[in-house]
Amino acid sequence: MARVTLQTIAEHVGVSRMTVSNAFSRPDQLSADLRTRIMDAAQALGYSGPDPAARALASGRTGVVGMVLTNSPRDAFTDEVAVGFVRAVAGSLADAGYSLVLLHSSSHDGVVPARDVAMDGAIIYSCTPRTKAVTALTERRLPVVTVEGAPIPGMPSISLDNSTGAHEAAQHLIDLGHSDIALVVPTVDADDEPPSESVLASATSTTAERLGGWIRALTESGIVPRIVGTPGLAIDEILKTRIGRMLDAPPTAVLAWSDLAALEVIEQARARSIRVPEDLSVVGFDDSPLAARVSPALTTVRQDIDAKGEAAAAALLTMMRNEPTPGSQVLTTGLVIRESTRSPS
Repeated sequence: MARVTLQTIAEHVGVSRMTVSNAFSRPDQLSADLRTRIMDAAQALGYSGPDPAARALASGRTGVVGMVLTNSPRDAFTDEVAVGFVRAVAGSLADAGYSLVLLHSSSHDGVVPARDVAMDGAIIYSCTPRTKAVTALTERRLPVVTVEGAPIPGMPSISLDNSTGAHEAAQHLIDLGHSDIALVVPTVDADDEPPSESVLASATSTTAERLGGWIRALTESGIVPRIVGTPGLAIDEILKTRIGRMLDAPPTAVLAWSDLAALEVIEQARARSIRVPEDLSVVGFDDSPLAARVSPALTTVRQDIDAKGEAAAAALLTMMRNEPTPGSQVLTTGLVIRESTRSPS
């Protein structure tokens, strides 16, 4: 069967090729009756529309926005905070006529999505500048917004007031009377040891901000915390093992950099018959949907996930409209006190 083209439809209807093109891309240029005739002919001939690549080339717009996540999409969707963020971004972009595609750094058959996928802009979520996908995007000079990661010069960023939220969480434990407190974090190679410049040097920006808020509050009260960490970006076997060793001689309270990390602490404590909060108080960070559903319900620092996603999408849409680059935003956080904390016995 011969390939159906715009010209095929034009000859069938008796109009110019440009008129058929306008029926698909600029329908306001045609009368309703003429457009109906063209679309009916296209359907009868089995033509679904102009080639997307050609349409993008002609219009200078793909209608696609990319997103780079810290982990692979498979791993990221085990975290309800990441899921909520992606949902909020996708909804805001859909309202503006854009679709969202998830990107990664790996190469398959010579294709690197962050380098090769056609898109109008990108959102980088909680990544370091060293990530291959981040490098690929910045080299393309696309509009880019960073979220909870190291900012890129000249590009807006959306971040949380991590330091204030962490300070409030630590002060909550201090006010309850705790003085033996452990901090559980990623990107820090520490095995139940006090903070030092060498220990903290590797912390990513978000981790460093949360550590800074915790340590500031504790130092003001004369408390030296125990740090339990992993060089990795997530809850890996190193961190699980170190949490276990820390619980062999447990503190009275733990401040965790995420709700997922806090739940790992609670699970390992339960396996050792350490009661939460009677024997061990635990505070998370994020207020993910899971935090209120677990038992005991988790005391945590709340971030507005929807607001974060909507702010990232709005900043990127502004840039893609060639409007002045918006400024960076810092979103507020707040402590939510539930059942996982109490005064030490």
